[in-house]
Amino acid sequence: MPIARIIFAVIFISLVAVPLLLRPADRSAGPADSRQLIIITPHLAQLREEFELGFRRWHEEKYGEAVRVQYLTPGGTSEIIKQLSALYTSAWNRDEIDRETFECEPGTIPIDLMFGGGSYDHSRLMTVCRVSDDGTIVSLPMSEPSGFSDEQVEEWFGPNAIGAQPLYQKDQYWLATALSSFGIVYNRRVYEQLGLSAPRSFHDLTDPRLFGWVAMADPRQSGSITTTLDYILSHEGWDEGWKLLREISANSRYFSGSSSKPPIDVSAGEAAAGLAIDFYGRGQAQSVLAPGADPATGRVGYVDPAGSVYIDPDPISVMRGGPQPELARRFIEYVLTERGQSVWNFAPISDTEPADRVLDSEGDEMGPAVYALRRLPARRVMYEKHFDHFMDRVNPYLVAGSDRPAGWRSSIGPMMGAFGIDTGDELKKAWKALNDARADEAFPSEVMAQMERLFYAMPVHEMPPNEAGQPGEMLEFTPENYKPIRNSWRDPEHPEWAVKSQIRYVEFFQEQYRQVVRLARTKALEPAGTQ
Repeated sequence: MPIARIIFAVIFISLVAVPLLLRPADRSAGPADSRQLIIITPHLAQLREEFELGFRRWHEEKYGEAVRVQYLTPGGTSEIIKQLSALYTSAWNRDEIDRETFECEPGTIPIDLMFGGGSYDHSRLMTVCRVSDDGTIVSLPMSEPSGFSDEQVEEWFGPNAIGAQPLYQKDQYWLATALSSFGIVYNRRVYEQLGLSAPRSFHDLTDPRLFGWVAMADPRQSGSITTTLDYILSHEGWDEGWKLLREISANSRYFSGSSSKPPIDVSAGEAAAGLAIDFYGRGQAQSVLAPGADPATGRVGYVDPAGSVYIDPDPISVMRGGPQPELARRFIEYVLTERGQSVWNFAPISDTEPADRVLDSEGDEMGPAVYALRRLPARRVMYEKHFDHFMDRVNPYLVAGSDRPAGWRSSIGPMMGAFGIDTGDELKKAWKALNDARADEAFPSEVMAQMERLFYAMPVHEMPPNEAGQPGEMLEFTPENYKPIRNSWRDPEHPEWAVKSQIRYVEFFQEQYRQVVRLARTKALEPAGTQ
């Protein structure tokens, strides 16, 4: 093997494999000689423990074999995919993966399953790992089809749709295990103090009285919040969607690097409202609820905005070349049994009187052992047969929106970063100036109209220079021009173009916001040709 490949492999093993190997041993492991399933996941500890315990019990009952489960938790889905890409790239460079079929021996990669994340993240497993094959860049699929029969998948899921989303990838590269919605978590006490009614739509977060009270996660760091914002943009349309996202950003208290922070701060009264994944919102509401109290009157509430609820699968994927492919498929089988699905939203068995516990068709107790997970199961049969036993009486199949993503997701981070995060101070000053002017009946209408145009304007994008070095074309930031603009951010001939473009965007928005503030102060339009 060439020395460069050896060095490359050593570096990746040092950076990726060693940290995983140094992770503390599983405290609930079975017999030392039993087979071990290795799962990489962004899921929280309580969820991991429940599914590990449930799977070990189910597997021993069904197959007469004790097994162990080892979880790897390097971070969120973005970090997980980075580490997986590093492992697969290293294996590819060691010639351990077939160049044509991508087949490899079990144990090539020390991970069996990726459990949790969104459908976007699991779809990326199929394409995001880019490797070189004799100078040609190819996509190496890190996941592989799970291989269940069509009849089995039909029994589990029925029609392959919830709203506009599939429940599984058509070739079974991923399958839904649970469902996630994205809505608003809010503090009822703070809302009362601000004189506001409970939010019912995303537009309610633009109320000027919420200025500085909306907690947000940074879409450049949180895949879940990007999914939420992408759906809002697709549902509202290009012009109205960007306007709505601009106004929500203007009311923001901060943009956190973690999507779990806003619900916590809303609960503490540090923020009035925030965008949240349903289980973060409901979980936080549950955590501060007094024993016996009615969730409808508790300090924290959660709402899925009517007519614009985006439901996304929380999938599981079999990793190509994992050490235990048979156990991996059996884990999926368990998670999709009615018993496994009940873990997501039934009350804990430990909190339920023996006479009130629910049994499956084989007489086994259903539900989580200790922790209330407050997640929505993926299988329709759970809503048809067991809905009365849910902690959250929400049927996502009835409320899911039908808008399909418009394909603008990759614009969310760059554009919101430029108009709402990196220019946060200027944005807030302009937003306050604009709302003060709106409240002033005597404010000149022609000046107000210009302030509105400046506040909501989008930048003109400069394309990369051509082969002769001449300046590139200037494109309005419109849906018609979006694809070439996006491609210019990814242009391998100009790898710096995304950063340069981002700097230009930031400068553009800063100047727009300064002009809004200036007009609010002067209440007069400037003569043509002046600043």
